[in-house]
Amino acid sequence: MATRRRAREIVLQLLYEADLNDWRDAAASRRFIRSRLQGRNLLTTFATELLEGTMAHRDEIDQELKRLSTNWALGRMPVTDRNVLRLGAYEILYSKTPGQVAISEALTLARRYGGENSPRFINGVLDRLFKKTASDKKTVASE
Repeated sequence: MATRRRAREIVLQLLYEADLNDWRDAAASRRFIRSRLQGRNLLTTFATELLEGTMAHRDEIDQELKRLSTNWALGRMPVTDRNVLRLGAYEILYSKTPGQVAISEALTLARRYGGENSPRFINGVLDRLFKKTASDKKTVASE
């Protein structure tokens, strides 16, 4: 299975690892991604951009997630949920992925790797982020 969904799964693995341990260096991460995606260049590039972008913007993403995840401290969330949220938020805020696609893909990851309540929780947080982002863009456009 060499698809963008598979690329996101690999990125989620690396984000999970980085959350619990020191982050691998970029070259080791690229080698891991390339080996898991069987050398497919476009998917390797996509996954690498997702990983590096999410890690580069992690502090800003975490601040947004803290504001939007009412009654939940980021550190108390399950590690998988926290990193699915980070990946989805990165795609909504910084990538060219349409927001609804980013949410849908995050929900697929949550169903597959998260707990029973993960999809509902992740959908709520990312939907609020998407609506806030869309609202902010409308405000800027009208100024």
